[in-house]
Amino acid sequence: MTDTLVDLYFSYRSPYSYLAVRQVRAIEAAWQVAFAVRVVRPLAVRVPDFFQRVNPLWPPYLMRDTQRIAERLGLPYRWPTPDPIVQNFATREVAAEQPYIGRLSRLGVLAAERGAGLAFAEAVTALIWGSGERWDEGDRLAGAAASAGFDLAELDAAQVAEQDRLDGVIAANEAAQAAAGHWGVPLFVYDGEPFFGQDRLEDLVWRLEQRGVVRR
Repeated sequence: MTDTLVDLYFSYRSPYSYLAVRQVRAIEAAWQVAFAVRVVRPLAVRVPDFFQRVNPLWPPYLMRDTQRIAERLGLPYRWPTPDPIVQNFATREVAAEQPYIGRLSRLGVLAAERGAGLAFAEAVTALIWGSGERWDEGDRLAGAAASAGFDLAELDAAQVAEQDRLDGVIAANEAAQAAAGHWGVPLFVYDGEPFFGQDRLEDLVWRLEQRGVVRR
């Protein structure tokens, strides 16, 4: 039987995306469903003044909430060094130059196009959000990529050579995400219905089972 497709809109700067990905892989292993990873840029880059407009109580709550979820799931969790986006936390200002997130996003698109977007997302976000180490130093990112079946040097060369095309894919993903009815990540879209957040995975599974999707 062909797997039922669910789109997963995903950002490498989203702690909630990191907290969701292992659960997503468990669902994919247990149910006849496949998740298509559709990489988008973080809101802080898409909407540069987003954090300047948001309620000031939200960032500290996010830190508390994500730590709590990680503890419940038994996942290691640290705010990454370096942050995948360059931002002044005191002023919330997002830098015009973003050396990390573009590369990570394009690598993620390539991995998805080559059929291992979820494995790559799990390995790389575990390094960024869970290792407590500088993910950009030494061979750490290469090791994460290799664990998902990729040669980072080859993947990096491809994302540089195909930058314009890959950025176009990301822009198309962002447009499709908005058309599906939400702006945040992780966002799961099944049969046109959006489910926002890792805390809606139970609802997604309920809907899949309601529509006749069965266990493997």
